[in-house]
Amino acid sequence: MDAQEEDQTVIRNDDLPYPIVVSTNIRPPLRQFLREARRFVVLCDANVAKRAHALTAGIKGRLGVLPFALGERRKTLGTLEHIFDALAEAGAERTTTVVGVGGGVASDLFGLAAALYVRGVPYAHVATTLVAMVDAAIGGKTGVNLRAGKNLAGTFVDPRAVFCDVEALQTLPYRHLREGLAEMVKHGVIEGGDVFEALETLAPHAFWRWPWETVIADSLKVKTMIVNDDRLEAGARELLNLGHTFAHAFERAGRYRVSHGAGVAVGLRAAGLLALRLGRWSEAEHFRMLALLALLRLPLLVEEDPAAVLAAMRVDKKKRDGELRFVVPRSLGDVETGVRASDRTVMRVLERCVTVPDESEFW
Repeated sequence: MDAQEEDQTVIRNDDLPYPIVVSTNIRPPLRQFLREARRFVVLCDANVAKRAHALTAGIKGRLGVLPFALGERRKTLGTLEHIFDALAEAGAERTTTVVGVGGGVASDLFGLAAALYVRGVPYAHVATTLVAMVDAAIGGKTGVNLRAGKNLAGTFVDPRAVFCDVEALQTLPYRHLREGLAEMVKHGVIEGGDVFEALETLAPHAFWRWPWETVIADSLKVKTMIVNDDRLEAGARELLNLGHTFAHAFERAGRYRVSHGAGVAVGLRAAGLLALRLGRWSEAEHFRMLALLALLRLPLLVEEDPAAVLAAMRVDKKKRDGELRFVVPRSLGDVETGVRASDRTVMRVLERCVTVPDESEFW
């Protein structure tokens, strides 16, 4: 065992058919996994290429580390084709394990590439961003964006393992760290109770004081419990789309100038506003959610034209029988799926989301 591979606290989640490992020293479990894989190739976001090299250096069977410039605008079929070409050039075969290193876009793209290359190769992901650790890399969703909308092409395929590289969070700018905080608030609203209250307690404190391993493990546990009951999003898994119908439309209407984390934060406000409008959610809990988002310094408004956002919603992949269905909160710990709303009501909500919340939030 390498000198740097001394024992560290490792939190392991086995709620899904594959392990999810959370640690500030991910090297020992990752390197053990790769030694057992025998032959592997590393695909990484170019921003973390140095870390991808360091984590996998010296392990027998590594065919190469292949960096790609990523980002939501590059999550396309064109980028996917470049990945296929790189895998072929590296000599990847059906028994070669593909290891993705990076954030949410990386897990979506590299996971889909592994699912399709030579009709499927083993895949594992090393999550280096908070949004990937608590959401994107968990649950087997993969996909790319089409001109018509976000994540319209993809598939469900389980990885062999997910490694949450908590140490990598130390290198992230605060604005990137907050990308995952919005997903954590979403989990807090879905679960309520101790999960939401823990975030309220931590929110006023500097991020370096947070017990990140525990916080990440607690948040992803909410997701894994739901996903385990509904692997292919045929029912209960839709709970995890809380705020996302709005969020994806904000992103697309802004041509992805609006980040996913910002979209989810404002999307949670929008879902709460819709629930208020439909009489499903209390003013007190709505302001409690807004207060948490504000304490975490997450955005509560967007600048996109409401009409453009509504148009973007119409190609949402979660439509049923041509109608939009929303996920809205009823109380902290109680979230409802399949909620219908008229375009007029949705437009009223979107018009609120371009202004700062105040006493007029409740009409």
